[in-house]
Amino acid sequence: MGFIIVYITHQDREKAETVAKHLLNRRLVACANIFPITSIYPWEGEVKRADEFVTLVKTVPERWEELKAEVENIHPYDMPCIMRLDASANDAYERWIQKETRKG
Repeated sequence: MGFIIVYITHQDREKAETVAKHLLNRRLVACANIFPITSIYPWEGEVKRADEFVTLVKTVPERWEELKAEVENIHPYDMPCIMRLDASANDAYERWIQKETRKG
């Protein structure tokens, strides 16, 4: 079966929750976990440090392209981090993800 976890960074908790709820309402994801993180990265010639929030959302591979396009459309960053990780879990959890992300 299998599923994917999508890692998305956000400037603050409010934006992370807004994106997560939007994806849940569209049934593009079954679940979203939100964590505070510290990011360090090169940007415009400088090393930057930012306190951000990351969401880990769970969905099926068939919804990846639609999910990615939706996040790119609503995310406030010019270049949001939207990273796909293939995953597997216990059968019952994977069936639940399949059920919650079913179209229609």
